[in-house]
Amino acid sequence: MHMRKILSLLALGATLAGCATMTPEERRAADEKTCMSYGFRRNTDALATCLQRIDLDRRADSRAFRYGNDPMMWGWNRPVGVR
Repeated sequence: MHMRKILSLLALGATLAGCATMTPEERRAADEKTCMSYGFRRNTDALATCLQRIDLDRRADSRAFRYGNDPMMWGWNRPVGVR
């Protein structure tokens, strides 16, 4: 019974992990949909700026996550005590 629960959870995790990935084309379409929901129109500089800001925000989040989980960086953001 215990092994069945573990296998069920692993199968569920694998299924959800498969749903989480997006191709670059799907991501672009989703970003365009977001910008157009704000009122921007296709083939305008405003839409391009909106898409660029979404991309820059995504990259900044990625960097923050990467450096926030780096054990070498943990000590650098904390106060230093000297005895």
